[in-house]
Amino acid sequence: MSTPTITAPIQTAQQGPAIAVTGPIRERYDEVLTPEALAFLTELHHRFGGRRHDRLADRMRRRFEIGNGHDPRFRDDTAHIREDRDWRVAGAGPGLEDRRVEITGPTDPKMTINALNSGAKVWLADQEDATSPTWQNVIEGQLSLRDAIRGELSYTAPASETGPGKEYRVTAERTPTIVMRPRGWHLPEKHIDFTDRAGRRMSASGSLVDFGLYFLHNAQALIDAGRGPYFYIAKLESSEEAKLWDDVFSFAEEYVGIAHGTIRATVLIETLPAAFEMDEILYELRDHCAGLNAGRWDYIFSIIKNYRGRGARFVLPDRSEVTMTVPFMRAYTDLLVQTCHKRGAYAIGGMSAFIPNRRDPEVTARAIEKVSADKKREAGDGFDGTWVAHPDLIPTAQAEFDAVLGERPNQVDRQRDDVHVTASDLLDLHIGRPITARGVRDNVSVAIRYLEAWLRGLGAVAIDNLMEDAATAEISRSQVWQWIHQDRTTEDGTAITPEYVEGLIREVLAQATRSAGDRFEDAAEIFREVALREEFPAFLTLGAYSRYLTETD
Repeated sequence: MSTPTITAPIQTAQQGPAIAVTGPIRERYDEVLTPEALAFLTELHHRFGGRRHDRLADRMRRRFEIGNGHDPRFRDDTAHIREDRDWRVAGAGPGLEDRRVEITGPTDPKMTINALNSGAKVWLADQEDATSPTWQNVIEGQLSLRDAIRGELSYTAPASETGPGKEYRVTAERTPTIVMRPRGWHLPEKHIDFTDRAGRRMSASGSLVDFGLYFLHNAQALIDAGRGPYFYIAKLESSEEAKLWDDVFSFAEEYVGIAHGTIRATVLIETLPAAFEMDEILYELRDHCAGLNAGRWDYIFSIIKNYRGRGARFVLPDRSEVTMTVPFMRAYTDLLVQTCHKRGAYAIGGMSAFIPNRRDPEVTARAIEKVSADKKREAGDGFDGTWVAHPDLIPTAQAEFDAVLGERPNQVDRQRDDVHVTASDLLDLHIGRPITARGVRDNVSVAIRYLEAWLRGLGAVAIDNLMEDAATAEISRSQVWQWIHQDRTTEDGTAITPEYVEGLIREVLAQATRSAGDRFEDAAEIFREVALREEFPAFLTLGAYSRYLTETD
């Protein structure tokens, strides 16, 4: 599809709300930022921008209530939705029937080609936590996806002293079904401005920009290929937010003239409030919903963020001790599988952070062992598929799901009637493990090293043989903030204070492998702002994005 058929009225700058691109226009950017695409973004912001701000205000209000002692609970006003066992979601669209192994990763050309050649059933094309939201990554990621969907993508790595650059091409006979993840509702796109009818100028929504550009350029091409425009929806906190996305989907389908329900969304349950509204989220998205995903790392971050000031019983130990088998994580995943299967939705497991190292067989063996155990547990618990972050882990994950599924594409028919999860189960944070000096240092080290790479445009980073992204960096800095403000000590009795953490920052900087153009000093300054100051920023990337990643033409 070169140009979509527009079936809805377009607002122009003279008529009222308008979109203006303020970022630099580089080679081929005009293929993404077409007049038709900008008109579509204008319509999306005109119709849904105000509701987005209302939902973000609801988030702040809810977080304030939890911080002041009002625990989340299953809603009384939506009990009828949970109790009605007759309604179902749309389920899998074409190409989503078998999701036993999904590979995740950013959308630069090299990683796009590697994902499409990986042999996974699904590729989560990630414009969110695995992508640093530089202007280049945002637009060139859209170009990668556009070219890949049309079979036109290739990439040649830069030449080095040892010879010409390696060439990358898509060679797989069957490529994974693409499920694109746009940024969450809270994230702006500061290289595109929106002026509303009242003349107020503001940054565009990262969610609507990512969704709008991908959908408008690729929806029909995906349908023609026997698949469809599919999305992972991140960071939802309520069914009202899900309803907003559903209305965006319905409008977009009508705008380009495709059937209602063509879009399929998989929602990541990765915030504590959303865990109490899984049924309601499925219900609001039922015409467009394929399933839910257990977004484990952001879920842990959400719990820390919401309970950071509530006292000692809400303090978690070292990040490495917060596994999927601790009580609150077990309750959350069991409830997710039960809820999904009750509604005909797929339940997709999360990503184990362990990754192989092709130069170190011992590290690889340990990663395979850890991933195998994680995926065996998920398949046994009833999940229909899972995530991996590295192609070498696909056979390991698939073997565990093959052992349970056999030739079946899923186990949606498996009802988890044995599950009885209460609100107190979801809030049972007792783990009984200490905070160690190594745990504190690891958090400081991981957060700073991740942020340094993020500032250089990398969103998914291998650190100490673990795949780290924005979510794991959020856990790391929020734990440090909470430990300081809850007057915690390490296992050996050392008080965790700003001064103690500052010493660790200096130690990490002194031991870092430095190179020309590195961003370690900036990364350390960001970490101080989000972990050591009195105020707790809701997301570490918001301020850093505005300060360090915004370009002007």
